[in-house]
Amino acid sequence: MAEITASLVKELREKTGAGMMDCKKALGETQGDLEKAVDWLRTKGLSAAAKKAGRVAAEGLVGVVARGSRGAVIEVNAETDFVGRNDIFQKFVATAAGIALDTDGDLARIAATPFPGTGRDVQGELTHLIATIGENMSLRRSAALSVPDGVVVAYVHNAVAPDLGKIGVLVALESTGDKTKLSALAKQLAMHVAAANPQSLTVAELDPAAIERERAVLAEKAGQTGKAAEIVAKVVEGGLRKFHQEVVLLEQVFVIDGKSRVSKIVEEAAKQVGAPVRLAGFLRFALGEGIEKKSEDFAAEVAAQLKK
Repeated sequence: MAEITASLVKELREKTGAGMMDCKKALGETQGDLEKAVDWLRTKGLSAAAKKAGRVAAEGLVGVVARGSRGAVIEVNAETDFVGRNDIFQKFVATAAGIALDTDGDLARIAATPFPGTGRDVQGELTHLIATIGENMSLRRSAALSVPDGVVVAYVHNAVAPDLGKIGVLVALESTGDKTKLSALAKQLAMHVAAANPQSLTVAELDPAAIERERAVLAEKAGQTGKAAEIVAKVVEGGLRKFHQEVVLLEQVFVIDGKSRVSKIVEEAAKQVGAPVRLAGFLRFALGEGIEKKSEDFAAEVAAQLKK
């Protein structure tokens, strides 16, 4: 019997798109024969996933989970919105979110973690779903937040089930104060993040490339006025301050009251919770953001099908 090495398992995964545990089992059942293992997977309906891997998956669900001072968020993509309403898919995403919390949002560790009650790892279970449901799916991204003392609160916008939806947000507040009042504030801030879509927590953390792009646009517009260079420079700096107020969380106007800066809301919360409060971080996952969705007109699609 041929030795079933990690490289052999990897090669079979690349050939079939099946999960690691399924590939190991296939090689074991076929005494390490790669081609027979491919056929074994095909008979089980597990290699069908590979045929779907090139199709764009920009729908699906974002799942969140928060427990005390820790939280995690995960995005699992599928091809159609219909799958997001599938109970089996929803259970998969909810379970994956819990696993994300236990693995600090590390996507590779999530994929390799055993999926409860299946004998497969998470990636293998997803591959099984691909073969069962008939759509390409992927574990796209995951992340986690935690504070040494305080709360992490989750919020889902456009929820289709508890903690599952189109936009998932986590907000972390660090404080030794009243955790119930702290959680209520964090929930409001999470709703703000969902609505306002900040790019960073602080000005210092804002992407330098984004700042330079904005500076270039402001300079070009101000330069067209024909004003003196020193006036143009002041206009640009004023424009950047306004830009910060639009995209930096602590600089934004709190959507709940429409007038106070988020930084002021957090500062004043100390009176309510009985201790200083620090907004330690946030995460916002919007389903499918950044994925280029393929667009074809219906006539072209029909013509393509007729040529097959």
